[in-house]
Amino acid sequence: MPPTDGVPPMNNPQSPHPEPRRRIAAATPVQADVLVVGAGPTGLTAAHLLGSLGVRVLLVERNPTTSDDAKAISLDDESLRTLQSAGIDGAVYPIIVPGTGTKYFDVGGRPLVHARGLGDQRFGHPFKNPFAQPDLERVLVEELGHRPDVETRFRTRLFSLEQQPDRVRVGVGPSEGTGPVEHFDVSYVLGCDGGRSTVRELLSIPMQGRSFPDVWLVADTVGDPHDQRYGMHMGDPTRPSVIVPGRDGRCRYEFLLHPGEGVAGDPPPFELVRDLLRPYREITPDQVERAVSYTFNALLADRLRDGRCFLLGDAAHMMPPFAGQGLNSGVRDAANLCWKLADVLAGRSGDALLDTYDTERRPHAQAVIDLSVRLGRIVMTTSRGRARLRDLMVRTAMHTPQGRRYLTEMRYRPNTRVRSGAVVPFDGRYGSLVGTFLPQPRVLHGPHLQVTRLDDVLGRGWSLLGVGVTDADWNTAAHTGLPAGKRVSVVLDDRYPRDRPGRTAVADADGRLQALFGGLTGHFLLVRPDRLIAAVFPGDQAERVSHSLRRFAPGAGPDVSPAAPDGPAEISHEVVRPRPAPTAHPVTESASHTQGGPR
Repeated sequence: MPPTDGVPPMNNPQSPHPEPRRRIAAATPVQADVLVVGAGPTGLTAAHLLGSLGVRVLLVERNPTTSDDAKAISLDDESLRTLQSAGIDGAVYPIIVPGTGTKYFDVGGRPLVHARGLGDQRFGHPFKNPFAQPDLERVLVEELGHRPDVETRFRTRLFSLEQQPDRVRVGVGPSEGTGPVEHFDVSYVLGCDGGRSTVRELLSIPMQGRSFPDVWLVADTVGDPHDQRYGMHMGDPTRPSVIVPGRDGRCRYEFLLHPGEGVAGDPPPFELVRDLLRPYREITPDQVERAVSYTFNALLADRLRDGRCFLLGDAAHMMPPFAGQGLNSGVRDAANLCWKLADVLAGRSGDALLDTYDTERRPHAQAVIDLSVRLGRIVMTTSRGRARLRDLMVRTAMHTPQGRRYLTEMRYRPNTRVRSGAVVPFDGRYGSLVGTFLPQPRVLHGPHLQVTRLDDVLGRGWSLLGVGVTDADWNTAAHTGLPAGKRVSVVLDDRYPRDRPGRTAVADADGRLQALFGGLTGHFLLVRPDRLIAAVFPGDQAERVSHSLRRFAPGAGPDVSPAAPDGPAEISHEVVRPRPAPTAHPVTESASHTQGGPR
């Protein structure tokens, strides 16, 4: 950025991360079942999940290295649990701040409410955790080096795709258009390539929703004095702002700009950044890692599946940053879809299972978009009257037990509840559990009664948990054709867990297992690989559950397509004139300058 009025330019270094090496040379014949387009957090997570399940993946990214842009800054407990399922949560923890939620402030800067969530009581990880997206992407790429089934190519973009009944013919080549485009077949394509998605454009999938004209400035700084482990939303209608401290003196600041102060996509002058930060700290140009002005969208693609192609992350949906759920929604997409692809490719399930991706993800994605818009209107309002009314209502609610729980536990954030898809609804007392995520308490497990996270016992596939059921019930369940997977006896009432042939046992480690399962004695819980509860049923209903799930099995209907044959795909090499970069759909034209906030 050129100097202005004698002020030296802000430090905006090139990415500190060296260009990732391609583990497999571009000339090597591609042996991939799935092409993942886009190496942001969603695409990298999808590659990890698929690779952990033995699926061969080619991951392509048009940029020379991982992103160094200011984007997402909040990783929640669901996302960490997903990374745990791929075995990489331990690599991610060193770059996050185990957080304690968000604190909201009123018109005068006084604390209103600290929304802590439920800590690690839900899914075994801290509820909301600040991080720097460049660090996350770097770690995820490094960990992909341990996945023999995943090949990663940077400086590589998708030029074409042509769908066939049993495969997708794709063309990929150097982003600069200086080399040959390779054409080869894959079974499926995942579009994880952001708001200006090439995959979405090639499929001619429009997005519905709206864009917002408000311009926000985001500045990532170093040498910052803030040491809070929570984000701060400042509700001053004169200048709504967000502060999110990070690790090692880093801090994210976001400010709503007034008319004339900045244009989305234009680099903000240092003087403006300095003036906005002055109430909180002094700043020098070399302490600004990056600064950008952006707007945001609230959009959802018309369809998340098109034949053998799928949209995930910002390619599928974009939302305002105020709920901190943009990146996390993309990780949810990957968690929902990847195990289904692995099951279909392995012949354990049929094509109908893949239709449930849209059915299951669309309602929750829309609910999170709507919440993000509402939070922006309420928390970041520029109306002084509305802001004072907000403060009054929050303080009043905090005087009631119900209102206090609603706000401090973030019960306003929509939880996943799948009502239609790969689940078996039941009426009655336990029907409300179906379609929700299984909590992850700590359990006692193994001959030495090790304290273990429940998911680490369940493994990566389906699991069947029996709570106080009889051996006869287990034998019945074993002969009904339920999805094969881990069989786990849940032992309650402070009793010793004893493994039996064909099933393992877990017991309560801290009281949470008893609290969660104490009322389910005599029932089974069928849990999917993404930890969603597919069914809750007594032993005599096992056949009904198995029958309901058979519609997703191979041969269940005429729409079941065979998986692509094993072995390397034949590649034709030809030099073609690269197609111009896709032009974004009008509603996403500004996407490259949006979604920069703490998603």
